[in-house]
This record gives sequence, structure tokens and C-alpha cells, in this order.
Amino acid sequence: MKIDSTLAAVVTGGASGLGLATVKALRMQGVKVAIFDLNREIGEKVAAETGALFCQCDVLSDESVDQAFAHAREVNGQERVLVCCAGGGNAIPTVSRDKKSGEIKMFPTDKFEWVLRLNTVGTFRCITRSAAGMLGADLTDDERGVIINTASAAATEGQIGQAAYSAAKAAIVGMTLTIARDLSREAIRVNTIQPGIFDTPAMARAPQEMKDSLGAMVPHPKRLGHPDEFASLVLEMIRNRYINGETVRLDGAIRMQPR
Repeated sequence: MKIDSTLAAVVTGGASGLGLATVKALRMQGVKVAIFDLNREIGEKVAAETGALFCQCDVLSDESVDQAFAHAREVNGQERVLVCCAGGGNAIPTVSRDKKSGEIKMFPTDKFEWVLRLNTVGTFRCITRSAAGMLGADLTDDERGVIINTASAAATEGQIGQAAYSAAKAAIVGMTLTIARDLSREAIRVNTIQPGIFDTPAMARAPQEMKDSLGAMVPHPKRLGHPDEFASLVLEMIRNRYINGETVRLDGAIRMQPR
């Protein structure tokens, strides 16, 4: 798909991290971008800086997602690109024993469900709304749209305490080909990026010593990923019409250790 000023895109989680890098890369190409994010203060600031449109959106809510898509389309027209970057996780062992009291604790089910709802269900909720809108668009270069999801190295090599996050991201990987097949008759491509450890705002809170140690785990290059490298792959997935139904690792060949 050609990337230019005639193209409209939606980026969920677009106010920070990988999503923000994607917004910037798309805007550099003249794309009309709508940022879907829960944080209004940061979202509006980023929108003003990039020339994007901010739509406050909670991917856990049907109503909120529907309203965000309606507003984005009213301003920018029907999006032909959806990039799902909204997500998050927690770090809780499946079961654990208190070192002092010996009390046995279990991973709270509600916190497990929340991570799946945020990542997997939230992604799928946005996919269905965007794909439904794309169905009404005319074919351009023999396609109607491109959907790109964000998984994680944790989908295949989850670390200790990442049971919920691993399950949520593995589900995104697992549904990629199926959704691509579902939407193939409508000329909509679906792919997923599986990033390793990236230097995002969440990682910025970690001590430099920890970041250096994590970077050293990467075979080559021995550093954390740069968000603009994620955005570069997004652009290629949009442009290259033969990439479909794929999950592409972007991790410098890292394979995560247990901790």
C-alpha cells in the first residue's frame, strides 16, 4: 500500500513508546494519523507536536473504541491502516511462598484476566471495528487495508512472573494467521510484530546498569531496540503487499532467559 497524504491510519497506544514512534514515522510520510490512547494529557500534547489527531480511547470498552473510530473517521476519513500498540502487563508468579511466613499465594485470577482483556481482547476489539470500516472502502492497488498488531518476545519466551503477559501476547500471535485468512477475501492484510526488549519510557525507569545488562543479552547488536526500528518495520509491512499472515520477530536474535 502506498504511504502518502491520501492515507489515513489509526495507532492505538500512540501517545508513547512504540506507538509514538509509529505515529511519527507515519506523519513524516504525510499520513493522516489518529492517536488512540487513554492518557488525554500526553495524547493531546503528542498530537499537537506531530500534527496527528488525538482520540481518547479505552481499548477495554466497546463504547469507547466505537466513539474513537467514529471521531477519527469524521476528521480523517476511513482508515486503511490500523497499528495496535496498546497493551501492558504485570509480574506475578503463578504461585509463591512468602519467605518469612511461608504463606502460599496464588496469582489473582482477576489480574490475569485483566492482562488478557487489555492485550488480546483489546487488540481484537480494535481489529473488528477497523476491519468493518475497511470493508466499505474501495480497492486501492488491489487492497483495502493493512492491520499490524504488537506481540512480544514473551509470547514464546516468557520470563518468571509473566504468565498472564505471555498468554496474552501468545494469543495475538496465534490469531494473526486466522484473522488474515478471515479478511483475505476482503483484501485486508494482517501481520504481527514480535519485539524484543526496546528502549521505551517503561524501560527508562530501569537503572542504567539493568538496561546495559539486558542489552548485553542481545546477540547483535548488543543493545536495546530503538522505537524507530519498530516503526520502520511497520512502514515496510504497510508497503509490501506480499507480507500477510506473518509474525515477524524484531529482537536482535535474543531468546529470553527465565529471569
